[in-house]
Amino acid sequence: MKMLAEDIKNGSFKTSYLLYGDEAYLRNQYKNRLKNALIDPADTMNFSHFEGKGIDPAEIISLSDTLPFFSERRLILIEDSGFFKNKCDELADYIPNMPDTSCLLFVETEVDKRNRLYKAVQKYGRVTEFQTQDERTLIKWILGTLQKEDKKITEATLQLFLERTGSDMENIHMELEKLLSYTEGRNVITSEDVKEICTMQISGQIFEMIRAIAEKKQRQALDLYYDLLALKEPPMRILFLIARQFNQLLLVKSLMAKGVDKAGIASRAKVAPFIAGRLMTQARSFTLRQLEEAVRDCVDTEEAVKTGRISDTLSVEILIVRYSA
Repeated sequence: MKMLAEDIKNGSFKTSYLLYGDEAYLRNQYKNRLKNALIDPADTMNFSHFEGKGIDPAEIISLSDTLPFFSERRLILIEDSGFFKNKCDELADYIPNMPDTSCLLFVETEVDKRNRLYKAVQKYGRVTEFQTQDERTLIKWILGTLQKEDKKITEATLQLFLERTGSDMENIHMELEKLLSYTEGRNVITSEDVKEICTMQISGQIFEMIRAIAEKKQRQALDLYYDLLALKEPPMRILFLIARQFNQLLLVKSLMAKGVDKAGIASRAKVAPFIAGRLMTQARSFTLRQLEEAVRDCVDTEEAVKTGRISDTLSVEILIVRYSA
Protein backbone atom coordinates (compact mmCIF):
# COMPACT_ATOMS: atom_id res chain seq x y z
CA MET A 1 0.00 0.00 0.00
CA LYS A 2 2.89 2.32 0.76
CA MET A 3 4.25 2.16 -2.82
CA LEU A 4 0.76 2.70 -4.22
CA ALA A 5 0.24 5.74 -1.99
CA GLU A 6 3.58 7.14 -3.16
CA ASP A 7 2.55 6.74 -6.82
CA ILE A 8 -0.61 8.73 -6.10
CA LYS A 9 1.24 11.37 -4.07
CA ASN A 10 4.03 11.86 -6.63
CA GLY A 11 1.85 11.54 -9.73
CA SER A 12 4.28 8.97 -11.12
CA PHE A 13 2.18 6.13 -12.48
CA LYS A 14 2.70 2.65 -13.92
CA THR A 15 0.87 1.48 -17.04
CA SER A 16 -0.88 -1.32 -15.11
CA TYR A 17 -2.13 -1.88 -11.58
CA LEU A 18 -3.66 -4.86 -9.80
CA LEU A 19 -5.53 -4.30 -6.53
CA TYR A 20 -6.76 -7.46 -4.83
CA GLY A 21 -7.46 -9.08 -1.45
CA ASP A 22 -10.10 -9.73 1.20
CA GLU A 23 -10.31 -6.19 2.57
CA ALA A 24 -12.95 -4.71 0.24
CA TYR A 25 -13.12 -1.32 1.98
CA LEU A 26 -9.42 -0.52 1.50
CA ARG A 27 -9.46 -2.01 -1.99
CA ASN A 28 -12.29 0.29 -3.06
CA GLN A 29 -10.77 3.31 -1.31
CA TYR A 30 -7.51 2.93 -3.21
CA LYS A 31 -9.31 2.13 -6.46
CA ASN A 32 -11.13 5.47 -6.26
CA ARG A 33 -8.02 7.37 -5.16
CA LEU A 34 -6.01 5.93 -8.03
CA LYS A 35 -8.79 6.53 -10.54
CA ASN A 36 -9.17 10.19 -9.52
CA ALA A 37 -5.41 10.70 -9.61
CA LEU A 38 -4.98 9.15 -13.07
CA ILE A 39 -7.69 11.14 -14.86
CA ASP A 40 -10.11 13.98 -14.20
CA PRO A 41 -13.28 12.50 -12.59
CA ALA A 42 -15.35 14.45 -15.12
CA ASP A 43 -13.43 13.01 -18.08
CA THR A 44 -15.72 10.36 -19.56
CA MET A 45 -14.02 10.38 -22.97
CA ASN A 46 -10.85 8.74 -21.68
CA PHE A 47 -12.36 6.36 -19.12
CA SER A 48 -13.72 2.86 -19.78
CA HIS A 49 -15.14 0.44 -17.23
CA PHE A 50 -15.51 -3.35 -17.59
CA GLU A 51 -16.91 -5.65 -14.92
CA GLY A 52 -17.58 -9.38 -14.56
CA LYS A 53 -16.76 -12.47 -16.54
CA GLY A 54 -16.84 -12.61 -20.33
CA ILE A 55 -14.80 -9.46 -21.01
CA ASP A 56 -13.09 -9.50 -24.42
CA PRO A 57 -9.32 -8.93 -24.01
CA ALA A 58 -9.11 -7.76 -27.65
CA GLU A 59 -11.49 -4.88 -26.86
CA ILE A 60 -9.33 -3.80 -23.91
CA ILE A 61 -6.18 -3.91 -26.05
CA SER A 62 -7.87 -1.91 -28.81
CA LEU A 63 -8.98 0.78 -26.34
CA SER A 64 -5.56 0.88 -24.72
CA ASP A 65 -3.89 1.41 -28.10
CA THR A 66 -6.18 4.37 -28.82
CA LEU A 67 -4.59 7.74 -28.04
CA PRO A 68 -6.36 9.71 -25.29
CA PHE A 69 -8.56 12.62 -26.34
CA PHE A 70 -7.10 15.95 -25.07
CA SER A 71 -5.71 14.21 -22.00
CA GLU A 72 -2.39 12.85 -20.76
CA ARG A 73 -3.67 9.28 -20.50
CA ARG A 74 -6.53 6.87 -20.98
CA LEU A 75 -7.75 4.75 -18.02
CA ILE A 76 -9.37 1.34 -18.37
CA LEU A 77 -10.85 -0.09 -15.15
CA ILE A 78 -11.45 -3.86 -15.13
CA GLU A 79 -13.19 -5.41 -12.10
CA ASP A 80 -13.87 -9.04 -11.10
CA SER A 81 -12.82 -10.28 -14.53
CA GLY A 82 -11.40 -13.62 -13.42
CA PHE A 83 -8.36 -12.97 -15.66
CA PHE A 84 -6.06 -13.62 -12.70
CA LYS A 85 -7.64 -16.97 -11.84
CA ASN A 86 -7.89 -18.26 -15.41
CA LYS A 87 -5.64 -17.83 -18.44
CA CYS A 88 -5.54 -14.52 -20.29
CA ASP A 89 -2.43 -14.81 -22.44
CA GLU A 90 -3.47 -11.93 -24.73
CA LEU A 91 -3.21 -9.37 -21.91
CA ALA A 92 -0.17 -11.08 -20.38
CA ASP A 93 1.65 -10.64 -23.72
CA TYR A 94 0.35 -7.09 -24.13
CA ILE A 95 1.35 -5.63 -20.72
CA PRO A 96 5.14 -5.39 -21.48
CA ASN A 97 4.49 -3.42 -24.68
CA MET A 98 1.72 -1.10 -23.50
CA PRO A 99 1.83 2.57 -24.56
CA ASP A 100 2.57 5.09 -21.80
CA THR A 101 -0.64 6.91 -22.72
CA SER A 102 -2.86 4.20 -21.20
CA CYS A 103 -3.29 2.58 -17.81
CA LEU A 104 -5.01 -0.72 -17.04
CA LEU A 105 -6.44 -0.84 -13.50
CA PHE A 106 -7.45 -4.37 -12.45
CA VAL A 107 -9.50 -4.88 -9.25
CA GLU A 108 -10.02 -8.48 -8.14
CA THR A 109 -10.96 -10.38 -4.98
CA GLU A 110 -8.89 -13.48 -5.66
CA VAL A 111 -5.83 -14.12 -7.79
CA ASP A 112 -3.49 -16.99 -8.63
CA LYS A 113 0.08 -15.78 -8.22
CA ARG A 114 1.25 -18.39 -10.75
CA ASN A 115 -0.94 -16.73 -13.39
CA ARG A 116 0.99 -15.19 -16.34
CA LEU A 117 -1.01 -11.97 -16.25
CA TYR A 118 -0.32 -11.60 -12.52
CA LYS A 119 3.41 -12.00 -13.16
CA ALA A 120 3.30 -9.49 -16.03
CA VAL A 121 1.60 -6.81 -13.91
CA GLN A 122 3.97 -7.57 -11.04
CA LYS A 123 7.00 -7.06 -13.31
CA TYR A 124 5.87 -4.09 -15.40
CA GLY A 125 3.22 -2.48 -13.20
CA ARG A 126 2.21 -2.48 -9.54
CA VAL A 127 0.49 -5.27 -7.57
CA THR A 128 -1.06 -4.43 -4.18
CA GLU A 129 -2.76 -6.87 -1.84
CA PHE A 130 -5.30 -5.62 0.70
CA GLN A 131 -5.47 -8.00 3.65
CA THR A 132 -7.72 -8.01 6.70
CA GLN A 133 -6.19 -5.48 9.07
CA ASP A 134 -4.87 -6.42 12.50
CA GLU A 135 -6.38 -5.19 15.76
CA ARG A 136 -3.82 -2.42 16.29
CA THR A 137 -4.42 -0.96 12.81
CA LEU A 138 -8.21 -1.12 13.20
CA ILE A 139 -8.09 0.58 16.61
CA LYS A 140 -5.80 3.31 15.28
CA TRP A 141 -8.16 3.89 12.33
CA ILE A 142 -11.27 3.99 14.54
CA LEU A 143 -9.68 6.34 17.08
CA GLY A 144 -8.51 8.62 14.25
CA THR A 145 -12.06 8.79 12.87
CA LEU A 146 -13.51 9.53 16.32
CA GLN A 147 -10.86 12.17 17.02
CA LYS A 148 -11.85 14.06 13.87
CA GLU A 149 -15.41 14.17 15.22
CA ASP A 150 -14.19 15.17 18.72
CA LYS A 151 -15.50 11.93 20.22
CA LYS A 152 -14.01 9.92 23.09
CA ILE A 153 -14.34 6.22 23.87
CA THR A 154 -12.95 3.94 26.57
CA GLU A 155 -10.88 0.85 25.77
CA ALA A 156 -13.64 -1.45 27.09
CA THR A 157 -16.28 0.23 24.90
CA LEU A 158 -14.00 0.06 21.89
CA GLN A 159 -13.49 -3.68 22.43
CA LEU A 160 -17.26 -4.14 22.71
CA PHE A 161 -17.69 -2.22 19.45
CA LEU A 162 -15.16 -4.48 17.68
CA GLU A 163 -16.81 -7.59 19.10
CA ARG A 164 -20.05 -6.51 17.46
CA THR A 165 -18.64 -5.35 14.13
CA GLY A 166 -15.87 -7.87 13.51
CA SER A 167 -12.76 -6.88 11.55
CA ASP A 168 -14.40 -6.00 8.21
CA MET A 169 -13.58 -2.32 7.60
CA GLU A 170 -16.65 -1.67 5.46
CA ASN A 171 -18.90 -2.88 8.26
CA ILE A 172 -16.89 -0.93 10.87
CA HIS A 173 -17.25 2.21 8.72
CA MET A 174 -21.05 1.81 8.49
CA GLU A 175 -21.44 1.10 12.21
CA LEU A 176 -19.25 4.10 13.08
CA GLU A 177 -21.47 6.34 10.95
CA LYS A 178 -24.52 5.09 12.86
CA LEU A 179 -22.78 5.57 16.20
CA LEU A 180 -21.67 9.12 15.36
CA SER A 181 -25.19 10.10 14.30
CA TYR A 182 -26.71 8.49 17.40
CA THR A 183 -24.35 10.35 19.76
CA GLU A 184 -24.60 13.74 18.04
CA GLY A 185 -24.33 16.51 20.61
CA ARG A 186 -22.27 14.35 23.00
CA ASN A 187 -18.52 13.81 22.96
CA VAL A 188 -18.37 10.52 24.90
CA ILE A 189 -19.47 7.20 23.38
CA THR A 190 -20.64 4.68 25.99
CA SER A 191 -21.10 0.92 26.00
CA GLU A 192 -24.86 1.52 26.18
CA ASP A 193 -24.64 3.48 22.90
CA VAL A 194 -22.85 0.58 21.22
CA LYS A 195 -25.37 -1.98 22.52
CA GLU A 196 -28.29 0.21 21.46
CA ILE A 197 -27.28 1.15 17.93
CA CYS A 198 -24.60 -1.22 16.60
CA THR A 199 -25.81 -4.35 14.83
CA MET A 200 -24.17 -7.55 15.93
CA GLN A 201 -22.91 -9.61 13.01
CA ILE A 202 -24.07 -13.21 12.61
CA SER A 203 -20.60 -14.45 13.61
CA GLY A 204 -20.85 -12.28 16.74
CA GLN A 205 -24.21 -13.78 17.64
CA ILE A 206 -22.81 -17.28 17.17
CA PHE A 207 -19.92 -16.33 19.48
CA GLU A 208 -22.38 -15.02 22.09
CA MET A 209 -24.41 -18.22 21.77
CA ILE A 210 -21.30 -20.38 22.34
CA ARG A 211 -20.40 -18.19 25.33
CA ALA A 212 -23.89 -18.71 26.75
CA ILE A 213 -23.51 -22.47 26.19
CA ALA A 214 -20.11 -22.45 27.95
CA GLU A 215 -21.55 -20.51 30.89
CA LYS A 216 -24.52 -22.92 31.03
CA LYS A 217 -26.97 -20.11 30.32
CA GLN A 218 -29.36 -22.32 28.40
CA ARG A 219 -32.20 -19.84 28.08
CA GLN A 220 -29.91 -17.16 26.65
CA ALA A 221 -28.30 -19.63 24.23
CA LEU A 222 -31.70 -20.76 22.95
CA ASP A 223 -32.96 -17.18 22.68
CA LEU A 224 -29.95 -16.31 20.52
CA TYR A 225 -30.67 -19.36 18.36
CA TYR A 226 -34.32 -18.34 17.92
CA ASP A 227 -33.17 -14.79 17.05
CA LEU A 228 -30.97 -16.20 14.28
CA LEU A 229 -33.89 -18.25 12.95
CA ALA A 230 -36.06 -15.11 13.01
CA LEU A 231 -33.38 -13.41 10.89
CA LYS A 232 -33.94 -16.20 8.31
CA GLU A 233 -30.59 -17.83 8.98
CA PRO A 234 -30.83 -21.47 7.78
CA PRO A 235 -30.35 -23.96 10.66
CA MET A 236 -27.66 -25.82 8.71
CA ARG A 237 -25.66 -22.60 8.30
CA ILE A 238 -25.98 -22.02 12.04
CA LEU A 239 -24.77 -25.58 12.61
CA PHE A 240 -21.81 -24.94 10.30
CA LEU A 241 -20.89 -21.80 12.26
CA ILE A 242 -21.25 -23.60 15.60
CA ALA A 243 -19.00 -26.40 14.29
CA ARG A 244 -16.45 -23.87 13.06
CA GLN A 245 -16.50 -22.12 16.43
CA PHE A 246 -15.94 -25.38 18.32
CA ASN A 247 -13.11 -26.29 15.90
CA GLN A 248 -11.49 -22.91 16.57
CA LEU A 249 -11.85 -23.40 20.32
CA LEU A 250 -10.32 -26.86 20.05
CA LEU A 251 -7.33 -25.44 18.16
CA VAL A 252 -6.95 -22.58 20.65
CA LYS A 253 -7.23 -24.94 23.63
CA SER A 254 -4.55 -27.20 22.14
CA LEU A 255 -2.22 -24.25 21.50
CA MET A 256 -2.79 -22.86 25.00
CA ALA A 257 -1.84 -26.27 26.43
CA LYS A 258 1.48 -25.97 24.55
CA GLY A 259 2.11 -22.53 26.04
CA VAL A 260 1.53 -20.51 22.84
CA ASP A 261 0.81 -16.83 23.54
CA LYS A 262 -2.03 -14.70 22.15
CA ALA A 263 -0.03 -13.42 19.17
CA GLY A 264 0.97 -16.96 18.21
CA ILE A 265 -2.61 -18.21 18.58
CA ALA A 266 -3.92 -15.34 16.43
CA SER A 267 -1.40 -16.24 13.74
CA ARG A 268 -2.12 -20.00 13.82
CA ALA A 269 -5.90 -19.57 14.01
CA LYS A 270 -5.79 -16.81 11.36
CA VAL A 271 -7.86 -14.36 13.40
CA ALA A 272 -7.32 -10.84 14.73
CA PRO A 273 -5.53 -10.68 18.11
CA PHE A 274 -8.62 -9.31 19.90
CA ILE A 275 -10.64 -12.28 18.59
CA ALA A 276 -7.87 -14.65 19.71
CA GLY A 277 -8.16 -13.15 23.20
CA ARG A 278 -11.89 -13.79 23.25
CA LEU A 279 -11.39 -17.37 22.01
CA MET A 280 -8.80 -18.01 24.73
CA THR A 281 -11.23 -16.81 27.41
CA GLN A 282 -13.98 -18.98 26.00
CA ALA A 283 -11.75 -22.04 25.59
CA ARG A 284 -11.01 -22.02 29.33
CA SER A 285 -14.67 -22.93 29.95
CA PHE A 286 -14.19 -26.30 28.22
CA THR A 287 -11.86 -29.24 28.58
CA LEU A 288 -10.07 -30.62 25.53
CA ARG A 289 -12.26 -33.73 25.72
CA GLN A 290 -15.46 -31.66 25.80
CA LEU A 291 -14.37 -29.72 22.70
CA GLU A 292 -13.43 -32.91 20.86
CA GLU A 293 -16.85 -34.37 21.70
CA ALA A 294 -18.57 -31.15 20.56
CA VAL A 295 -16.82 -31.27 17.19
CA ARG A 296 -17.82 -34.93 16.74
CA ASP A 297 -21.41 -34.16 17.75
CA CYS A 298 -21.60 -31.40 15.13
CA VAL A 299 -20.51 -33.89 12.45
CA ASP A 300 -23.01 -36.50 13.68
CA THR A 301 -25.80 -33.91 13.78
CA GLU A 302 -25.15 -32.88 10.18
CA GLU A 303 -25.22 -36.52 9.09
CA ALA A 304 -28.49 -37.13 10.98
CA VAL A 305 -30.13 -34.21 9.18
CA LYS A 306 -28.84 -35.25 5.75
CA THR A 307 -30.10 -38.82 6.21
CA GLY A 308 -33.52 -37.58 7.32
CA ARG A 309 -33.37 -38.95 10.87
CA ILE A 310 -34.14 -35.53 12.38
CA SER A 311 -35.22 -32.05 11.21
CA ASP A 312 -32.57 -29.37 10.81
CA THR A 313 -34.18 -26.89 13.24
CA LEU A 314 -34.64 -29.46 16.01
CA SER A 315 -31.16 -30.97 15.56
CA VAL A 316 -29.40 -27.67 16.30
CA GLU A 317 -31.71 -26.99 19.24
CA ILE A 318 -30.87 -30.39 20.78
CA LEU A 319 -27.14 -29.69 20.30
CA ILE A 320 -27.48 -26.35 22.12
CA VAL A 321 -29.51 -27.89 24.95
CA ARG A 322 -27.00 -30.72 25.36
CA TYR A 323 -23.98 -28.45 25.83
CA SER A 324 -25.70 -25.75 27.89
CA ALA A 325 -27.38 -28.15 30.35
